[in-house]
Amino acid sequence: MMASDEPRPPAAAPTPAAATDGTPAAAPPAIPSEQLMRGQRSITIVHRGVTYQLQATRQGKLILTK
Repeated sequence: MMASDEPRPPAAAPTPAAATDGTPAAAPPAIPSEQLMRGQRSITIVHRGVTYQLQATRQGKLILTK
């Protein structure tokens, strides 16, 4: 058992889920941000009834806020 003042080992990286037949699962689809933004600087995304704002900055970064 580790004492509370000892550093913890790094968490293992998550592994992709495997299909039921043991083959690796396909990667999730990649959607270009330009396709989502459609020339706009800000869009609204509703996920499970919660509204989020996705904004593109002048530096080309994306900010997602609730």
